[in-house]
Amino acid sequence: MLVEDMLGDLGCDIVESAASAAQAEQVARTAQIDFALLDVNLDGETSFAAADVLRGRQIPFAFVTGYGEQGVRPDLRDVPVLSKPIDPRQLAGVIEAVERT
Repeated sequence: MLVEDMLGDLGCDIVESAASAAQAEQVARTAQIDFALLDVNLDGETSFAAADVLRGRQIPFAFVTGYGEQGVRPDLRDVPVLSKPIDPRQLAGVIEAVERT
């Protein structure tokens, strides 16, 4: 919820949120979104399948993790990684970078 509050403060509309990897993958397949923020660990599973779907749909995304870049699958390490706890300034920077592309 804290992340959703931060996103709202940055002017973002929250379209969907997911509590499991399966739900995140489904949202990634169907949601009409401009950007996604993926927690690497969703209830003991990774969000990498959702990341693959988003990449295939050419929807930009960033990861959130307490494990740093090493917690991200090697072929996805070109994606921005935000460390927990999220610094609102870093989050704003990632969103601004996505908007410029």
